[in-house]
Amino acid sequence: MRGLGPFLNGAWQLSKPYFWRSEERWSALILLASVLGLRFGLVGMSVVLSYWNREFFNALQEKNWDAFLALLFWYRNTDSGFMPGFCEVALVYIVVAIYFTYLSQWLQIRWRRWMTGRFLDEWLADRAYYRIAMAQDPVQAGTDNPDQRIAEDIRDFVDSTLTLGISFIANIATLASFVGILWGLSGTMDVFGVAIPGYMVWIAVAYAVIGTWLTHLVGRPLASLRFRQQRVEADFRYALVRFRENMEAVALYRGEQQENAGFKNRFEALAGNWWAIMQRVKLLSALTAGYEQVAHVFPIIVAAPLYFAGKMQLGGLTQTSGAFGRVQGALSWFVERYPDLANWRAIVDRLTTFDRAIQEARAQANNGFVIGPSADGALHLQGVTIALPNGTKLLDNADLTLTQGHSVVVTGRSGSGKSTLFRAIAGIWPFGEGRIAVPPNAFFLPQLPYIPLGSLRHAVSYPHKAADFSHTEMAEALTQAGLPALADQLDVDENWAARLSGGEKQRIALARALLAKPSWIFLDEATASLDPDAEADLYRVLKARLPDATLVSIAHRPSVAALHETRLDLQRVGGKIGALVKLAS
Repeated sequence: MRGLGPFLNGAWQLSKPYFWRSEERWSALILLASVLGLRFGLVGMSVVLSYWNREFFNALQEKNWDAFLALLFWYRNTDSGFMPGFCEVALVYIVVAIYFTYLSQWLQIRWRRWMTGRFLDEWLADRAYYRIAMAQDPVQAGTDNPDQRIAEDIRDFVDSTLTLGISFIANIATLASFVGILWGLSGTMDVFGVAIPGYMVWIAVAYAVIGTWLTHLVGRPLASLRFRQQRVEADFRYALVRFRENMEAVALYRGEQQENAGFKNRFEALAGNWWAIMQRVKLLSALTAGYEQVAHVFPIIVAAPLYFAGKMQLGGLTQTSGAFGRVQGALSWFVERYPDLANWRAIVDRLTTFDRAIQEARAQANNGFVIGPSADGALHLQGVTIALPNGTKLLDNADLTLTQGHSVVVTGRSGSGKSTLFRAIAGIWPFGEGRIAVPPNAFFLPQLPYIPLGSLRHAVSYPHKAADFSHTEMAEALTQAGLPALADQLDVDENWAARLSGGEKQRIALARALLAKPSWIFLDEATASLDPDAEADLYRVLKARLPDATLVSIAHRPSVAALHETRLDLQRVGGKIGALVKLAS
């Protein structure tokens, strides 16, 4: 594989934190050691079965009934030493195999839980998720479909890393165990007058090297194809999720035909890449299948001359064949596991690029704006420049002070940057610079309120915990926000985001503000889905219930502007840099 060093380093960097730095490292290492110990036990029993197989077939050849029964059910002292019966070995093998699988799955879910928690913590910290979402080319940046990377890629990484890692180590143990057996059984062969000891070992090495080289040659493109498959699968699924979340809008637009065409186009990209994988896997399967089939008879063909010359018994022939198969299989691990390795590499690449994007986003969290608490309770902007992700400036070196207790409405044409200004004040907009002093206990209400999954109680209290407020407080807040019919449904758990209308969602957001009792409330067209009378009523409720709160609103309606003391107009025409101008309300 190309770039093997960076790939293995990426896999190590993803694995190292759990086993060497996490709070679970000791239990994880003990569990890993137990799993490896059990796997080595299986290898050891395969060595015992190799010698058992030899003695058993020798008993068959000699028609020794007593030896046959003893080797099946009890034990027997043989030329190879003490040999337990097959039933005893099989029983122990089954028990070891069961606990090997059980402990492997235990380690897998513990590791996945820890790794998922780590990625979630870092993705959400410093609002890295928001900066990543602003990337102009998420595919190129390695940040597309973060939900899939966290939910699926971590699961597959843990599974593949444990499976392939333990398999690789076990193959080394198998090679070390059986190469000596095969060497001793092979004897010496003369080739053009040259005596070659352990000739079957060298034949197994040559066979595996040729197979590995051919497999790599044929299967090399699989890693990049698997990487792309993960992305197109996620894109198709994401399109279906977005449709489900916006079904009403699609129905009103009668956009079913466009949506259907979009779904099919995305699936065609998925199917096209899958077809390329199929073609490559077909070639690889033809090679590996032929390689494996030849491997079944190849050792017998190589050892047959010794058997027919009378230098080897039937049991020796079967043991030689088995040992050759073990050595050749261990050396051919790369051949047999190539599709899994290609898939593992794609997963590692997706997680490492995602992790790198998170770290870069967090490193840039303190760049640009310098945001801190206000000492006098007012909002201060000093030398603030706000830009779009493509570098276009909305404001340049702007200064502004808004004092507490004076309501302000921010107006301006659509696209002038009003919402972006609010995002900068909230500390989530990453593109710009300058100093922003934010008053304490500020609360931001976006135009499209977020309704989390769960009960209505959870939705109303968000982002606080539901336990922070009593049932009476929540019911009263809903009633004051104009939703008295929902006051007795606080414990109902359903898809409230789909059930509530746009206006009802905005009322839920206002109920949150009534519960939180902030000192400053920034409303980004937070009542735009309501009629003018309802809008005016809610502003009167806010002022009556929160008389000490300072309201800063983005609005287009004159009726909303009339409810504020000061008007701040963001004037930006023709794509030029805008300016904040105070006007009479």
